[in-house]
Order: sequence, then structure tokens, then C-alpha cells
Amino acid sequence: PGLGPVICAGIIAEIGDIHRFPNDSALAKFAGLTWREHQSGEFEADTTPLTKTGNAYLRYYLIQAANSVRQYEPEYREFYSRKFRESKTHYHRRALVLTARKLVRMVDALLRSNQLYLPKGQRRNLA
Repeated sequence: PGLGPVICAGIIAEIGDIHRFPNDSALAKFAGLTWREHQSGEFEADTTPLTKTGNAYLRYYLIQAANSVRQYEPEYREFYSRKFRESKTHYHRRALVLTARKLVRMVDALLRSNQLYLPKGQRRNLA
């Protein structure tokens, strides 16, 4: 969805075999699209930075892909806008990473089922 061959090839090359990840959360963690936990007792910080661990190339490709997808796909544009409004700090960065996490879920599902992406309007016609 709005991704070119270079970004797609980079994502697939960096992921490798999708079956080495038990779920999409493990794939997101591998890409470094998780936040550090900062807590003490009952307190949990809202404004923690990204972990920056994991595959930097995959993280770069996924964030670039999320930035592109939010411009071309209405579903992702609405998701990005909602997360931008919900964020307390670093609005664009946090919303973009959350959009990349949503993209990870889609990439994981497509690679596991060995299917091509179909926009939301075309999915219901396949019954």
C-alpha cells in the first residue's frame, strides 16, 4: 500500500523467514519498535524513548514505509491522525512508530499467509 520495490525488498530481506517469530509482537521487538519501560511502584512513565535495540535497518524501512503508507491509504491516515492527537509528547514520532507497528501486523499476516496486499475496498469482493 504505497510502498515501492526497494522498501518492500528491504523489509523482506531483513525479516528473512517469518516463521522464526512466534507472533507480530516478536517481529516488532526484533525491529526495535518498542518503548523502554520506566516504572517505579504504581508509577508508569508515558514519555519513554524507543528501545533502539534490534535491527536498525528493518526499523528504518518500517518507519519509512509507515510514513509513505499514511499518505496513500485512508485507513492508515486515520490511524496516524488519531494516534497523533492521543500522544502527549513527540506527536509525529510516536504516531509514526505506532503506525509502523500497525504495518508490522499487516506484513506479518501477509507473509504468514503468503498473500498479496489488497486495499480495504477490494477485500470484501473475494468471498
